Amino acid sequence: MPGPSIVFGFVVATLYGAVFHFISGGDARRLAVFLLASWIGFALGHITGDLLSINLLDIGSLNMLNGTIGSFVALIVARFLT
Repeated sequence: MPGPSIVFGFVVATLYGAVFHFISGGDARRLAVFLLASWIGFALGHITGDLLSINLLDIGSLNMLNGTIGSFVALIVARFLT
């Protein structure tokens, strides 16, 4: 069973992808692309924050600042590629 930090990070990344889709618009396929990009970007941002030992805006063991930055970068890249 996944821990609370993983579930919270998944929910936050899903929220970022859904809000980005709401703002930029598109069909269901683009929603799926934005959700996937947000999940991957959040995970990569979190891992990068762990590797670089950046501890700003941590919630438990979750690196929120780095995850948020990673998610937004991935969403912007996905927007330009679609």
